[in-house]
Amino acid sequence: MTERCYTILTNESMTILLYLEIRWAGRSFGRGMYMAEERERQINVIGHINPDTDSICSAIAYAELKRNISGEHYIAKRAGQINSETGFVLKKFGVAVPDYLGDVRTQVMDIDVGRVEGVGEDISLKNAWELMRTDGLQTLPVIDEEKNLKGLITIEDIAKSYMEVYDSKVIAKAETPYVNVIETLSGEMIRGQEGERITDGKCLIAAANPDLMESYIDKGDIVILGNRYESQLCAIEMGAKCIIVCDGARVSFTICKLAEENGCAIIKTPYDTFTASRLINQSIPIGYFMKREGLITFGLADYLDDIRGVMAKKRYRDFPVLDWNGKYYGTISRRRLLGARKKALILVDHNEVTQAVDGIEEAEILEIIDHHRLGSLETMGPVYFRNQPLGCTATIIYQMYKENQIEIKREIAGLLCSAILSDTLIYRSPTCTETDVLAARELAKIAGIDEEAHAREMFSAGSNLGAKSPEEIFYQDFKKFAVGDTTFGVGQINSMTKEELESIKDKLLPYMKKALSDHGVDMIFFMLTDIMQTRTELLCEGNGAAELAISAFHLPKDSEKIVLEEVVSRKKQLIPTMMLALQEGTPA
Repeated sequence: MTERCYTILTNESMTILLYLEIRWAGRSFGRGMYMAEERERQINVIGHINPDTDSICSAIAYAELKRNISGEHYIAKRAGQINSETGFVLKKFGVAVPDYLGDVRTQVMDIDVGRVEGVGEDISLKNAWELMRTDGLQTLPVIDEEKNLKGLITIEDIAKSYMEVYDSKVIAKAETPYVNVIETLSGEMIRGQEGERITDGKCLIAAANPDLMESYIDKGDIVILGNRYESQLCAIEMGAKCIIVCDGARVSFTICKLAEENGCAIIKTPYDTFTASRLINQSIPIGYFMKREGLITFGLADYLDDIRGVMAKKRYRDFPVLDWNGKYYGTISRRRLLGARKKALILVDHNEVTQAVDGIEEAEILEIIDHHRLGSLETMGPVYFRNQPLGCTATIIYQMYKENQIEIKREIAGLLCSAILSDTLIYRSPTCTETDVLAARELAKIAGIDEEAHAREMFSAGSNLGAKSPEEIFYQDFKKFAVGDTTFGVGQINSMTKEELESIKDKLLPYMKKALSDHGVDMIFFMLTDIMQTRTELLCEGNGAAELAISAFHLPKDSEKIVLEEVVSRKKQLIPTMMLALQEGTPA
């Protein structure tokens, strides 16, 4: 037997892996566990739900900026499906769509999972016990060559196997490999094939004289005996499948020859007969005793909120974890839940709970970069918060590139410019400032685009909504707000043509009742904004919604259509006016 200990140190992930390989007679199996694992921290840069072009492009650009400044692992994410306009922009500048992150509650992947290597179900009880004792494990996962979880064996299972009384045929019932017997008895195979299994017969000790042995040895039995030639000869002649010669006694050439002719294996062990008979049951493969049915497993994507209840109902010490492909990954215990790391986030283009990704209360917010009003979001500690009264978050990020003297790549410039043109409606929105215009023009030069022509292409791609469902149109840009006890939602679609807005209106009107019910808000509004005419038709749903809008914008009380001239901005024109009306007690 040889023992090899490998130590692997990787500076990038600071992972220390101890791996022990035990090899005997050409057969090997692995065991090991991560003694320490300090993974590189991932920080997600993410915009609001139902993201628009600014939300997505700003997240991508800011993640790139942070990586350049710090060299750390900043990744852009999206909190919803991208719209057609954003998709056009990303495709034009050759940038991949960020991965979806719909919930930032703590998951199993955020725990230091015990990287306990699984073992094959053929390893012996003795070997399993030694591995568990060495690594201080209570549970040993059993896997196949493809890392599929086959079962679990615990310290209690092994202890029970030692204490239970089994009949003399248990070794055969368990289909014990000869190699397990050899390993357990520290033996040597004189005759026979190590790869074979014991599949029939009983195990017995030949302590009597040959005449008596003939009465209880059957064909296929395993016979433990000493150095007496007569006993060895008798066992072979009676059809024993294997004889185990104790005390390291020499086996004669004649016995070896007879054994070979009769298909009888010979194993020689240094242990005496009593010790060998006591140890041999420890050669039984763990697959015979392990738990196979009703295994409780968790996936890397499972949320801690969901698994705590399951753990509390079971008395198990460790639970197996499966990876994204359903393969065995490691184990976790209740104790490891205490060290769970919250997901680290940077929020861009929003700072309100109602617009944030699910589970935001459980995340660790590090920064907020925004251009909207201060919302309801609270943090556990102080954060870097940059909020400027500009027309677009992308303008702020452009400033931060300049402040940090980081070169802006062509594709990043294209994304930031597109975001500004989108949010400011090609500089027509009242939210647009001179700072936005100057930033967009500088970015357009870097990206090699004409602002007006690119904006028309972009809006044309985004307003091609004829084939979309009412739900897809509604959620392209939808946000929720609250004033006191009143909650309301506002969606918006921008278009270059009046005709397209009319067709969208016909689709949306029937859908808005469902949207009102789905969100459980008091009122729903939807802005159909004509970019070229700088006007908005406002669709209303909910008790008192139309009356609120008419009163807030001082329109005639008998207005059948609510058309708001020179109103194109939800952030600066619609929302503040509605909120002021609600605060002043306008009847709803």
